[in-house]
Amino acid sequence: MRRAAELKRTTNETEITASFAVDGSGTYEISTGVGFFDHMLCHVARHGFFDLAVKAEGDLHVDCHHTIEDVGIALGRVISDALGNREGIARYGEATVPMEDALVLVALDISGRPFLAFDVEFTTPRLGDMDAEMVEEFFRALCLHMGLNLHMRAIAGKNNHHIAEAAFKAFGRAMDQATAIDPRVKGVLSTKGVF
Repeated sequence: MRRAAELKRTTNETEITASFAVDGSGTYEISTGVGFFDHMLCHVARHGFFDLAVKAEGDLHVDCHHTIEDVGIALGRVISDALGNREGIARYGEATVPMEDALVLVALDISGRPFLAFDVEFTTPRLGDMDAEMVEEFFRALCLHMGLNLHMRAIAGKNNHHIAEAAFKAFGRAMDQATAIDPRVKGVLSTKGVF
């Protein structure tokens, strides 16, 4: 069974189309109008070996908030749809990724219970053309709409670009682990027997 999904989400503030294939090769085609954010999403696809396409048009004349948050909502939903009933997946994933001076740890559980613990600080208000605070907002929206429990912690780092990049790379790697099919798992990996 091909684990993939696509969706289109339209609001008064944004129009987003997204597709996600779990068992991909790390290809990506991303255009959100926010260059730094595009760069970060590329890392998720490449380092998670997911095939990801995102096209977003938003009210960037206001700021980047609606666009980035709504992409988080759309990605949360499309990843959830691609995973279906979660049968056979490893469920848990973790990765600690260095990026020069930065070191970021990510641990996650595809549990159906959304939660974000975000212990990453930026010392600049902007990352390229993206508000630094939107890193947390993106992951919060994704967690809520995917049913993901995500812990993200910056262990070291001074360069804000490196910290953000390590975070997105670590997220991709941890998601790769968690979404992998484990032949030992019969049904879903839960004592409840359902997702």
